[in-house]
Amino acid sequence: MNAVLKFLDAKRNEEEGAESIRERISRAINELGFDYFTLVRQPGPESQASDIMLEGKWPKGWPELYVKRKYAAVDPLIRYLGHSQRGYRWREAMEAFREDSHYKRMERMMVDARRFGLEDGYVFPVHGRRGLVGVLTVSGRPIDLSPSQMAMMDALSKKAFWELLEVLDPDAHERLSRPVSLPLTRREMETLEYLGYGMTSNEMGATLGLSAHTVDWYMNGIQDKLNAKNRHHVVAIAFRLGLIS
Repeated sequence: MNAVLKFLDAKRNEEEGAESIRERISRAINELGFDYFTLVRQPGPESQASDIMLEGKWPKGWPELYVKRKYAAVDPLIRYLGHSQRGYRWREAMEAFREDSHYKRMERMMVDARRFGLEDGYVFPVHGRRGLVGVLTVSGRPIDLSPSQMAMMDALSKKAFWELLEVLDPDAHERLSRPVSLPLTRREMETLEYLGYGMTSNEMGATLGLSAHTVDWYMNGIQDKLNAKNRHHVVAIAFRLGLIS
């Protein structure tokens, strides 16, 4: 873990370029024994592939097969990002979707991944003030990381993401790290929490001692403040912002 500790302790020189940062990231990850890794930004509706990837490498031919078989639609590693605030092993994500209707296709994806040398790996989400902003994925042969190593990799993923983003896209770095101001009232926060539990307006009203009409009024206010399209979108945004868990 010497290279990881060195990366975490190092203070970036303001004149250091992206290639130097990338070399330090690669050195730290390779020392742990991982053959492949990617550090990406959380894509938006109009994101281009070239804008998403910050650094990393996959086995030759794997990205093409992944796209050809449309694995992004069922990828458990991506889907599990919505369930975890910390780093997790690939098998943890697979286990979470064992009862999912697409589980067989997920298994096929993992079998294909192993054929390309992606036998096992870990995913480390990077969260900012506005929710999930990036992801570090490391993979290759099976490697058991201890809890302390997982914690250090979590820290490395965050430091690597923000340092590289600041060099490659200063405007995005400033925008994503800017404080979020959401003046939700106490009642709105209570309503949002119960919505996260899947409760209906009638159920929330009975719990809060309000009419369903009043609950809907609070929900409309929350939806406007979050710029959400509907209640499902409200929950998704609230989770990314850390307003509910």
